[in-house]
Amino acid sequence: MTITEIRILLVDDPCLKAFVSVTFDQIFVVKGLKIIRGKTERLFLAMPSRRRPNGEFQDIVHPMNQAFRNVLEESVLLEYSRCLRAAAKSSRELERQE
Repeated sequence: MTITEIRILLVDDPCLKAFVSVTFDQIFVVKGLKIIRGKTERLFLAMPSRRRPNGEFQDIVHPMNQAFRNVLEESVLLEYSRCLRAAAKSSRELERQE
C-alpha cells in the first residue's frame, strides 16, 4: 500500500496543529487524522476516533503494526513541515506587499 496523497489543513491551536487526509494507492482515502502536540512537546499523528458510550475513545482506523505507523507518521509530519514553510513564505510575501 502506497501513500499517494497527503492533504494538510493547518489549525492555529496550542495542541491541535492540523487535520489530515491520506490517500492510499489513489483509491482509498482516510480522513480525520490529526497532528497533535503532546505533553512532551513532541508532534504525533492521532488516528480518527469516536467516543464510546463509556466516554473512552476508540480508533476507527489504525495501522496494524508499528513499522507502518512509523512510515505513515513520518510521511505526514514531513508534509506538515512543508505546509508550515509554505505558509510562512506566503505570510512574508503578504507582509512585503503591504
